[in-house]
Amino acid sequence: MQVISAARAEWIFPFTGLQPAQFRKLVRLVAERGGDTIADGRPGRQWALDLPDRVLLVAVYWRTNLTMRQIGPLFGVSHSAAHRVIDSLGPLLALAPVRRRPVDQIAIVDGSLIPTRDHRLAARSKNYRYSTNLQVAIDASTRLVIAVCHSPRSVEARA
Repeated sequence: MQVISAARAEWIFPFTGLQPAQFRKLVRLVAERGGDTIADGRPGRQWALDLPDRVLLVAVYWRTNLTMRQIGPLFGVSHSAAHRVIDSLGPLLALAPVRRRPVDQIAIVDGSLIPTRDHRLAARSKNYRYSTNLQVAIDASTRLVIAVCHSPRSVEARA
């Protein structure tokens, strides 16, 4: 049973922060970028959710930070199907790279250690947890992400 659906406009803003018109524009952009195709391009089973619901699933996941086991039942799919939707549509939701940044643009840069269970990409830190270092730069006026990078330091520390 699907609880949240893009067909009901009243669910869009509380879970994504987007107005319905903005959300429809986002769905059109994802469709233009190939969002209707199956992830690996081979013929196979079609998605259980239509494109607007898949875009909503990704937006809800990014906005609320719910786990796959929590988000799957909200959309009436398994947690593994929710993971496949996020993996396939996530890159299509990224902003197109800007060729040249304005000289007067002010950026806010922040870094954080993100706990991870993947010990190949993580290093043991002072707090004895495996984590990876993530750096994010955002535009100070629009709060849009300019760049995200995984610091190679955590990987080099293990080598």
